[in-house]
Amino acid sequence: MSYYAKHLFVCTNRRDNPCRQSCGDNNVGADAVDYLKGHAKAMGLMGVGKLRISSAGCLGRCDEGPVMVLYPQGRWYTYVDESDLQEILHEELANDRVVTRLLMDKPESSE
Repeated sequence: MSYYAKHLFVCTNRRDNPCRQSCGDNNVGADAVDYLKGHAKAMGLMGVGKLRISSAGCLGRCDEGPVMVLYPQGRWYTYVDESDLQEILHEELANDRVVTRLLMDKPESSE
């Protein structure tokens, strides 16, 4: 068994090149970490055997960001605002339900 059931890495990277987007622009990534950690703690989701939320350096997808990745599930999410973060928190982190609309790598349609 893993030390944490889920580990969310939120990119907070700031690129040196102001002409390229980064997840740390305007503190977006850091604000997301603070928001998610605060609410997850209040909901009792954090701790050994549960959830860990960490700031991460570059995850390599800043041009698609802001981004976060959840392990061991391997799901990549993007978000725009606190309502998106709240949806990820309540659906994915609290209830193990994928938030398909915010997934970066959408599953193939089986038509």
